[in-house]
Amino acid sequence: MFFAMTSPLLRQDGISLLVVLVMLAILGLSLGLAGSTWKTVVQRSKEAELLFRGDQYRKAIESYASVKHGGASGMLPAKLEDLLRDPRFPGVVRHIRKLYKDPMTGGDFELIKDPRYGNRIKGVYSSSDEAPFKAGGFPQEYATFANAESYQDWKFIYEPKQPQQRRPAGSGQQPPASGHPVFQGGQAN
Repeated sequence: MFFAMTSPLLRQDGISLLVVLVMLAILGLSLGLAGSTWKTVVQRSKEAELLFRGDQYRKAIESYASVKHGGASGMLPAKLEDLLRDPRFPGVVRHIRKLYKDPMTGGDFELIKDPRYGNRIKGVYSSSDEAPFKAGGFPQEYATFANAESYQDWKFIYEPKQPQQRRPAGSGQQPPASGHPVFQGGQAN
């Protein structure tokens, strides 16, 4: 008789335990989904920041190269700090507000150098090997980003226009093949 009296109580405890386990499983799944959603939100935010910062560097390099100094333009910066304070001028001339870190890694951007211009900097890119979420809708100068397998493929490059080489006046000869471009006005880079 004693067993018969406690049997309904044991069944209620078992059902309560089962309900608690089901609720914990649902809560765990919800937290897992929320965690992966949060990771996606954070990565998309970093991705947007990468597009902004990389574009700032590209524009700053373009600005640096477009400044005529000493009769020549087209010179690229030797280091990123040159964008912050242009060493070609006695006063402070800035092409960028501040030097940005790579938002994907938290470290410095990788540099893209141009051997045609004495290995000076023509662009930057992220060292992150994560796959980007954004796959389309890029501005024209970044149309190649649409097929990127990783953020390393997002290269923010200012491509200097090739200067026109001039022939020496009256000689009819080709300009010297020194490997360095000759700028109008006879100044080489």
